[in-house]
Amino acid sequence: MTLAYVGLGANLGDSAATLRHVAGELGATPGIEMVTVSPFYRSAPVDATGPDFINAVAALHTTLAPLALLDVLQRLELAHGRERPYRNAPRTLDLDLLIYEGVTLDHPRLTLPHPRMHERAFVLRPLADLAPALILPQGALPALIAGVADQAIEPLA
Repeated sequence: MTLAYVGLGANLGDSAATLRHVAGELGATPGIEMVTVSPFYRSAPVDATGPDFINAVAALHTTLAPLALLDVLQRLELAHGRERPYRNAPRTLDLDLLIYEGVTLDHPRLTLPHPRMHERAFVLRPLADLAPALILPQGALPALIAGVADQAIEPLA
């Protein structure tokens, strides 16, 4: 099994309920064993429009190859009503494969590690809850989090 981290987000509908539900669906998917989900955070949209997002990160073990895991994530987005009318539109569910342990990939459908996660507090903060010692290609999480301190984010109760 390979350790992977998936970003979860939504800003339409009951976002927290959607994220809880999709975490269960991920854990029930053949080839995926859910390890844990970070606490939820509320964050202002970054390069997007609409209401605030609810975000989290899931750590999971998988036997699925990166592109097969991406297919699962995209099927779940569609099942939860995800539409893509324009770039960065508000969404009922957004699932991003952030890290697939030991894999660097530059494919038309998927770049690993995720190329912009180091610029986003809504990824870094929950990722640090799960793996505080993790080092990304751009640096250690505490330094990266300090670099996005101007982005509005707050833990949910």
